[in-house]
Amino acid sequence: MNPIEERIASSFAAQGLMTTLGARLVQATAGEVQIELPFSKHLSQQHGYTHAGAITSVVDSACGYAALTVAPPDHEVVTVEFKVNFMRPALGERFLAIGKVESAGRQLCVCSGRVVAFNGTAQKVIALMQATIINVRTDGPPKKP
Repeated sequence: MNPIEERIASSFAAQGLMTTLGARLVQATAGEVQIELPFSKHLSQQHGYTHAGAITSVVDSACGYAALTVAPPDHEVVTVEFKVNFMRPALGERFLAIGKVESAGRQLCVCSGRVVAFNGTAQKVIALMQATIINVRTDGPPKKP
């Protein structure tokens, strides 16, 4: 594993929400991270679609981790804001959230994200995100609540 993959995998493994959702880190390269979410009835809303909250959480993490790939070593990242557009219902056997760095400054990183739904061999983009992520200096591991 290269240093970028190690950094992202270590942080991802410590994130309780991704574990709860059943999400899996697929790829981490400089400026791009991919996270997969399998369909689960436990994450559905009343019409049987995967809930927008689950989809948003995974694509937010993909964008945040994409930003972390370009953040200085003594920094972590947190989301400042995001906007999500859902183009169609979240119907699929699995979903792939892809976060990409569009512009990285000294403090702020603007990322784009998309979520692709897979049904057999068919795939459709179901959501797009634009996110602003901030670098936060760390003095060691995060403090436990």
